[in-house]
Amino acid sequence: MSASISIFDTTLRDGTQGEGVSLSADDKLKIAKKLDDLGVQYIEGGIPGSNSKDIEFFKRVQSLGLNAKITAFGNTRRKNTEASQDANLKSIIDSGSQAATLVGKSWDFHVYTALQTTLDENLAMIYDSISFLKQNGLEVVFDAEHFFDGYKNNPEYAVAVLRKAKDAGADWLTMCDTNGGTLPHEIYDIVSTLSSNLPQANLSIHTHNDCELAVANTLSAIQAGARQVQGTINGYGERCGNANLCSIIPTLQLKMGYDCIEPASLAQLANTARYVSEIANVHMPVNQPYVGNAAFAHKGGIHVSAILRDSRTYEHIEPELVGNKQRILVSELAGQSNILSKAQEMGLAFDPSNEQSRKVIDKIKDLEHQGYQFEAADASLELLLREANGQITELFNFESFKMLIEKNSSNSVICEAFVKLKIDGESVYTAAEGNGPVNALDNALRKALSQSFPILKEMHLSDYKVRVLDEKDATAAKVRVLIESKNVERTWTTVGVSTNVIEASWEALVDSIRYALLGQSTQNEKELNINEQHGLINH
Repeated sequence: MSASISIFDTTLRDGTQGEGVSLSADDKLKIAKKLDDLGVQYIEGGIPGSNSKDIEFFKRVQSLGLNAKITAFGNTRRKNTEASQDANLKSIIDSGSQAATLVGKSWDFHVYTALQTTLDENLAMIYDSISFLKQNGLEVVFDAEHFFDGYKNNPEYAVAVLRKAKDAGADWLTMCDTNGGTLPHEIYDIVSTLSSNLPQANLSIHTHNDCELAVANTLSAIQAGARQVQGTINGYGERCGNANLCSIIPTLQLKMGYDCIEPASLAQLANTARYVSEIANVHMPVNQPYVGNAAFAHKGGIHVSAILRDSRTYEHIEPELVGNKQRILVSELAGQSNILSKAQEMGLAFDPSNEQSRKVIDKIKDLEHQGYQFEAADASLELLLREANGQITELFNFESFKMLIEKNSSNSVICEAFVKLKIDGESVYTAAEGNGPVNALDNALRKALSQSFPILKEMHLSDYKVRVLDEKDATAAKVRVLIESKNVERTWTTVGVSTNVIEASWEALVDSIRYALLGQSTQNEKELNINEQHGLINH
C-alpha cells in the first residue's frame, strides 16, 4: 500500500501575502469550497481576530459543511505572559476552527533579534501555547519558522524546539524554509536526520520559492520522511511565492506513488487552478506545469507529427489525469500535421495533399510573419480554416466606422463611435459612446447587430491585450491586439494586427463577433425558413 501524504492548503492565508493578491470574505469562502471539492485535508483560512474579513470568514465557513479541517493561524503567546491571557490564542479558540497553526521561532538568531528574549523563554512560549490549545480541544500544527536556517546555525536548539512542541502535544511538526534559501540536498539531509531522531513525530514541510526550489525542496522532504505538505494553489505567496500544490500533488501522486487526493479529484486540478486565478484576479502563467494552457501544447511540426502517432513521444503524462488537455498550436513553425490536428479538433475536413489546404498553411505562415499569433487566438484560426473550407456565411458586411474623441480641460475623455454595416442587403448606421475607443466601437457594433442577432447580448469582452511588435518604431510601431470574449458556455480569443491600434482592435473585435455568430442566420433568413416550412412561398 502506498503511503498517504496530507495536503495542507494555505492559499487563503499565506497565499494572500503575495503582491497583487487580495481576497474578500466571499472570495475566501468560494475558494474554500473549491479546495474542499479538490480533496485537500486542511484549509488554513487566515488569522482570526486580526481583521474583519477573516472574522467573517471563520464565522460563515462553518455553515458550508466542508470535509477539510478549517485551520486558524496565530503566533505563540507573548513573552513573559500567560497563554490563557493571550488575545491571539483566545481568538483562535473562539474562531470555531477544528485545528490551529501555531508559528514559533526555531532560529536562535530570531529569538534574540526579533523576539528579544532568551532561548528558554522561547521554548516556554511554544510549550505553553500548544498545551493551551490542546486543552481546548484543537488539533495543532506547529510551524517552526526559519527551521532550516536555524538548524544550520544551531542544530541542537532547532531540534529542541521541535521536541518541546511534540512534548506539548503538537500533532504536526512543520519545518519551514521561511526565507526560501535552502537547497534540495540540504533539505533531504536535515529531514532524514530528524526522521531518525524523532521517529514518532508527524513531520510536515513548508517551503518558499525564493530560489525557484520550493517544489523540489518539498519533494526532497517527502522522500526523507515528511508526511504533510503545506503549499498554495498556483504558488501564491509572499515575495516569490510558496510551494505550488498544482505541481506537488500530481508529482507525488503520479510519479512518486503517494496518495494525496482521490484520482477523480486530481482530474479537477486544472479547473481548480484556473478558478482560483480568476477569483484572485491574478494572471495564471500560460506555461505553468501540469495546469497551464501551454503545459501540453505542441507547436513544432515534427513534435506534432509524432504525438499524433503516440502522445507519449512528447508528453510526460496524459493531460486528462490533471484535467488539462492536449493543444496543437498553429504558427510559422507549423506543418501539415498541426493544421490537420486543429481541423480535426474543430470537426473540419482537411486534406493535406489538397492545393487549397496548402494555401491555408502558406497564408497562416505569412500572417504570422506579419505579426499575427494564432497559437493564442484559436477563434481567428478557426474562422480562417472554415473560410478555406467554404463553411463561412458572412452575416454582415463592414462598410465604415468613424471615431470621435473629445477632451477638454474640465471634462474626462469622451469617445463616440459611428459604425456602418450592411445586413441582408440593407445599410445599418449606428452610434454609441464608450469609456474608451475600443469600448465605443464594441457598443456601436453590438447596437447595429443586436436586433438581427439577439445571441450577442449573451457575450461580453473579458480581456484585452496590446503588444508592441516593433519597439524601434516607437508610437508608429505595429501592434498586435488579442481580445478574449465570453458567453455562458465558452471563452474564445481573436487577433488583429496593424500599425494603428484602433484598426487592430476593430479587426479582433469583428472576428470575435463573427465567431460568436457561427451557425447563426439573420432574422430575414429565419423568417424565410419558417415560411418555407409552412408552405407560404410558391416555388
